[in-house]
Amino acid sequence: MSAPKAVSSRVRAVRTTKRADKSSLNFVERLPSHILIKILSYLDASALHTVSHVNKLFYQLANDHALWKKIHMAEFGKRRKWKSKCTDELLLKMATVEVQDRAAGYWKWLHFRTVAACDMDKWKRHLGLISRHTGLPGQTERVLRNLHVTWELTVSDKSGREVTFEPSWSHFCETSVTVCWSGGGCLPSYQQISTLQLHGVRRIDLDCPGLKNPGWRSLMSTLDMRALTESAQVIGQDRVVELKLLQTGVIIGVWKDQCSVAFVMLTLHFHKLLERSTQGSSVGPYVEPMDKPPLDDIDPEYGLHGYQLHIVLHDAVCEIMSGSFSQLFCRRTHIHDGLIQLTAISGTSLSQHTPLSGNIKLSWRCEALQGAVENCCIMSLTLLDEFKKPFWCVGSPVSMEPEERPVSYDYDGEHFLIHYQDSDGQVKMKLVWMKEQKQCVLISLVVCLTVGKVNKHFGRDY
Repeated sequence: MSAPKAVSSRVRAVRTTKRADKSSLNFVERLPSHILIKILSYLDASALHTVSHVNKLFYQLANDHALWKKIHMAEFGKRRKWKSKCTDELLLKMATVEVQDRAAGYWKWLHFRTVAACDMDKWKRHLGLISRHTGLPGQTERVLRNLHVTWELTVSDKSGREVTFEPSWSHFCETSVTVCWSGGGCLPSYQQISTLQLHGVRRIDLDCPGLKNPGWRSLMSTLDMRALTESAQVIGQDRVVELKLLQTGVIIGVWKDQCSVAFVMLTLHFHKLLERSTQGSSVGPYVEPMDKPPLDDIDPEYGLHGYQLHIVLHDAVCEIMSGSFSQLFCRRTHIHDGLIQLTAISGTSLSQHTPLSGNIKLSWRCEALQGAVENCCIMSLTLLDEFKKPFWCVGSPVSMEPEERPVSYDYDGEHFLIHYQDSDGQVKMKLVWMKEQKQCVLISLVVCLTVGKVNKHFGRDY
């Protein structure tokens, strides 16, 4: 058979198959509803969820109360060891109400909520395993992945149009995850963006290829771009993109000379990340409960000592530096300009100076393009108080600038500074580029906390 005839035969076969599928569907739709319900009663949750996407009729039938009550009671009716107290109370309350009195889709909602609660109870136990280096749950990445947690970005433009994007890629490090969204040309221009909204999304694990699994959204942050656009800081650029830092953890990559957005990149610190990603509502974020330390009137420098710092410098591909520093302190007499200074690496102590394992750069990629912006990286900082509780947590891109008047008798190389600042404190790093060794050395690391933050946490009046 010649090639054109073979192609024609395949086309006729495909058309015949499509006509047959359509004819079969029309035949099924003509069946009485009670027969269709009987057929659907043999399906499991995944298949029933898939069928609900066929058309309006099957959406209505696949949300039938009786179908989902049967599935729910078969899986959870006798498995009391898997049910939380909250689930028990819901079932007891529902047992007194007739099925037909419930809102459409209620049993389906309850089933997926119960599945989600059971999985959450199972995996949250792993968050009790605290890393002695970071002071954070060591299984955070594993728990997030097994609970199918992801993050969606909703971009609104000034005309009111909204588009929601799923991540293009994500990269986990020791204490944070970096997530990137690139719209493939669908993102509005930088000047036209009105707001950015970040939602954590928890999806149920169903076997539904090609379909979005059911899930719940938790609002994590809302950025008003009209207030941030003018104050955005350019932290670096290469030949293709310019990186604009909007606020802590958020950068936008803008195509040079075009003003169109290439990507949006966020760094999310692991501290309470599961709660922030799953326990808020679609319109309101998770509110962390206040955890006040015990009051100590005996210690004259209570709140000024016993700190532990873990800091990681990395790009979107690999780690550049990781270090832990314990027993950091500050004397009352050393509090200046409303800042409490904690020195992790002293410029005069050569034994503390730390070589970096790579160059300071921030890799990016979107669609078919990729690159790396020099003298930028991501800093993930975790500061613990004397009770080993997270006190200040930061995940944000930072930039490295040349130091104008370096004073050093130990290094001949070019000196640089990394300076991060927000409302809670500052981080100051000094680095030296060793040209012969082709390596950067971190020769000073100082963390400064605002007196207000320390006073509020410890109930002091420094």
